[in-house]
Amino acid sequence: MLTHFFQYEFLQNTLYTGLLIGLIAPLLGSFIVVRRLSLIADGLSHVTLAGIAFGLFIEKKYGLLFLTPFYYGTLFSVVGAILIERLRRVYSAFQELAIPIILSAGVGLSVIFISLADGFNNDLYNYLFGSVSAVSRNDLYGILIISIIVVSTLVVFYKELFMLSFDEEHAKVSGIHSQGIHFLFIILTALVIAASIRIVGVLLVSALMTLPVAASIRLAKGFKQTIIYSIIFGEISVIGGLISGYYLEIPPGGTIVMISILILLLTISGKKLLLSIKRKKAI
Repeated sequence: MLTHFFQYEFLQNTLYTGLLIGLIAPLLGSFIVVRRLSLIADGLSHVTLAGIAFGLFIEKKYGLLFLTPFYYGTLFSVVGAILIERLRRVYSAFQELAIPIILSAGVGLSVIFISLADGFNNDLYNYLFGSVSAVSRNDLYGILIISIIVVSTLVVFYKELFMLSFDEEHAKVSGIHSQGIHFLFIILTALVIAASIRIVGVLLVSALMTLPVAASIRLAKGFKQTIIYSIIFGEISVIGGLISGYYLEIPPGGTIVMISILILLLTISGKKLLLSIKRKKAI
């Protein structure tokens, strides 16, 4: 079934990109879920859409092609992440307000730039729902660089991120510079969301960062196991979604999410079944 993905360059780009996304999205998603920031993916994805729409507008109106809409989306996502962190400090007692504020701004800008770019077109549709054929070699290289940055940063700062995720007060007492780590973490989140949109789409990117983690939590006995299971489930979802999306000629984002949902349901029902079996044996 994967034969075609190794025969054609555009499918190779998609497959390799999918494998990278299947790694970094659940990897970072494990920290996002533990820190109860699951909605941040939705907020930044809409800001990224605003950047993509802006890129399409620049390309349509002025013919400037030195940056693709993907890179405009990445830039907007990073700026949105910085603004969220700033707003979290402004509203220190109501930090969750920062996400809907930025999400609303992203939606508003998206509507404006989409209208200026003469409305919906095939390119924008691909960014909304993901595409099997829209990933270029340059996009692949950009996502590879983002993946290296994310993985290496998480490895270097794993201890600090782990402590801040589970016990922020203890982490501060231990001398960890919490504001700097928070800022770094949210920038990584912005980069991963921007990278994932090419495959999963703006409207579904948060699912790839949370659903594999939700499934792994049902099985894992520790945080490291949660990360490992999340990556495995993420890769299964992405590869299965890309294959089915290609052969069914539909955007892969939807199939990736539905496979993630299926895995989640299986882990929930499997966990309940194991518990009932143990109870019967105990009786």
